[in-house]
Amino acid sequence: MARDLLLRGGRIVDPSQNMDVVGDVLLRDGNVEACGASLGTPDGAEIVDCAGLIVTPGMIDVHVHMREPGREDVETIKSGAHSAAAGGFTAVCAMPNTRPVTDNQATVGFVKRQGEAAGFARVYPYGAISVGSKGETLAEMGEMISAGAVAFSDDGYPVSSSQLMRTALEYARTFGVPVAEHCEDMSLAHGGSMNESAVSARLGLKGIPNEAEEIYVIRDILLAKRTGGHIHMCHMSTKGSVELIRWGKERGVNVTAEVCSHHISLTDERVGQYDTNAKMNPPLRSAEDVEALQQGLADGTIDLLVTDHAPHHYDEKEREFADAPNGIVGLETALGVNCTWLLHRGVMSLSAMVDSMSCKPAKVFGLPGGTLRAGSLGDVTVFDPNRVWTVDPKQFKSKGRNTPYGGVQLTGQARYTVVGGRVVFAAT
Repeated sequence: MARDLLLRGGRIVDPSQNMDVVGDVLLRDGNVEACGASLGTPDGAEIVDCAGLIVTPGMIDVHVHMREPGREDVETIKSGAHSAAAGGFTAVCAMPNTRPVTDNQATVGFVKRQGEAAGFARVYPYGAISVGSKGETLAEMGEMISAGAVAFSDDGYPVSSSQLMRTALEYARTFGVPVAEHCEDMSLAHGGSMNESAVSARLGLKGIPNEAEEIYVIRDILLAKRTGGHIHMCHMSTKGSVELIRWGKERGVNVTAEVCSHHISLTDERVGQYDTNAKMNPPLRSAEDVEALQQGLADGTIDLLVTDHAPHHYDEKEREFADAPNGIVGLETALGVNCTWLLHRGVMSLSAMVDSMSCKPAKVFGLPGGTLRAGSLGDVTVFDPNRVWTVDPKQFKSKGRNTPYGGVQLTGQARYTVVGGRVVFAAT
């Protein structure tokens, strides 16, 4: 039987209980036994000194690409879950754009079992909305739910058929799970490799206009309004999208949204001299968009902070900018980026940032965790918001090294990650 674990003397920040106190967290049999003022020292308990550190409900990233099955050379579920733990995440949701696509009961079950075997962060599978993510035929949602799917998405591709998206929202509503949409009008985005702006004109690269995202945002809000289904907007990147989501929420539509750490910290200027580590989809946008996304987080229009962790092989990124694949890794830098750009610059309070990375992801996706209430999962993140460190991609637990933050100094880093009452990562 596992020993009790006592996280002693940290600043406990748990927005689910409106808690912000210095105290202890006692974990027993994989769950939270008690949380609050000094709890003494239970016999035989393992003690972790958390003085000067922040102790929060385990952080959850609902948008991660594990690449397994099919691209184990780029990332495996085990290496991705290890990377998540190193970044302070106790759970992640794995997107279904694998090879083969996670669009059936067997593949969902495989992802779930691989996550359990990995022994690091928990891994919750997405199921694809459509068979093969081709946008033609609705996948068997009920079977995937029974195998462990927690949401549905064709991420990487939009659901171009409005009728199919309407049907998906109606079916998903019966299971009480969200449909997560990749908002991109492919006809507008076709051939584009970065934000359409003065920067793209200067570099001679075809741009992707903001409207390519926003057209699908408003369409899906209207379909959610019609069906009563839960639409979740993936990786929002534009000012207009924030305004449209705010419009939908004001009218009672069941719409939630996420933003990636890179979209609240970097602009299209980061592309610099065709740096493919700054190429992602949606692309880095303008300073005005970044400001609007930060404000959307601050006022609750944007619900969640995510990474869209997307590892690629080195050779794949070493191509001409327009030909290189989209995506960057983010699990091991997100906490530092969020602390640096949001917390320390006064954009969000510590409680609000934790809420967007822990409590709200659990609530929005109906996942266990997201709280330190007695009886809840013993998943805890312990981090130092003031620890200054320099990003060295060679030190990543992920197989991916494709990050725009290499060599960047960040403030804020995970120190301990606890899953089911067991320390799965401890910083050296």
